[in-house]
Amino acid sequence: MMEENIFNYQKEEEPVELESFQGEKRKLIQPTSLKDPKLEKLKEALVDWINKTLKPEHIVVQSLEEDVYDGLVLHHLLSRLADVHLNVEEIALTSTAQIRKLEIIMEELGKRLGTQDSSQIKWNVKLIHNKDLLATLHLLVAMVRCFQPELDLPSDVKIEVVVIEVSKSGIKSDVQVEILTEGSSDTDSLSNTEREDPIEQLLKLEAHKVNTVKKALVHFVNQHISSLGLQVIDMDKQFADGVILLLLIGQLEGFFIPLFDFNLTPVSDSEMLHNVTLALDLLKDTGFQLSNVDPQDIVSLDTTATLKVLYALFNKHKGK
Repeated sequence: MMEENIFNYQKEEEPVELESFQGEKRKLIQPTSLKDPKLEKLKEALVDWINKTLKPEHIVVQSLEEDVYDGLVLHHLLSRLADVHLNVEEIALTSTAQIRKLEIIMEELGKRLGTQDSSQIKWNVKLIHNKDLLATLHLLVAMVRCFQPELDLPSDVKIEVVVIEVSKSGIKSDVQVEILTEGSSDTDSLSNTEREDPIEQLLKLEAHKVNTVKKALVHFVNQHISSLGLQVIDMDKQFADGVILLLLIGQLEGFFIPLFDFNLTPVSDSEMLHNVTLALDLLKDTGFQLSNVDPQDIVSLDTTATLKVLYALFNKHKGK
């Protein structure tokens, strides 16, 4: 447990570090709280969210403390979630370069997260770079709430922290409760159920009901692409390369996608991924809200992702 080691180390070495931390308040997670199952579940949920978001980048996170501090993960998250491409080096090897990179990323995140009031911010460049677990958790939770509010993080996660304040008059310490995620009331739980993605609800039903909906969607698709001499027979496979999906979007939304913008006969995964990414970007640009749909999932024949996209198109254009 890294935080527990830090806590013990600081208790032993505090006289040496006092001067450098004068006027600061430092928060350290209580060792007992580090073993809280709710905290463990939150950490697991955030790691899973990062890995799913950055799957196309082939970035895998195992430890929030060890894998977030240098700015690489935050840089790619900002790019994927907010389509923000910063002019920073891809891999910062030195501490100075990492801090410089984090400063640029944090400035941009501050604009996106609406955290201009510095008194309300529970993280900063120094804390993140020092692998402070508490600050890293607060930052990642804030990013989830901003960029993917539909993501279901564990609720009511609270931990005990020791607040240490160093001043010329000495050291003051206090134990406080830090809230990482808010609790959910019964009303909130109900509204979350009601807001659950209809495809997620569908997939909980019996297989024959799922197949009935899939047939209806295939019929809808074929109605609109038959004029192009195309037909879908296997919904699970024929959308993986993005070609039919792009042509369908063009038919339904009433615009022509230049053939040089995509691969009409893709042969590699990268070409398929390019097509599907373009299709999802077009849908996003035209106002579609697609929850938890990753281009790579469609290329990988993920039925749930494909169903979500087709249902969104059907829901908007079913009257045509």
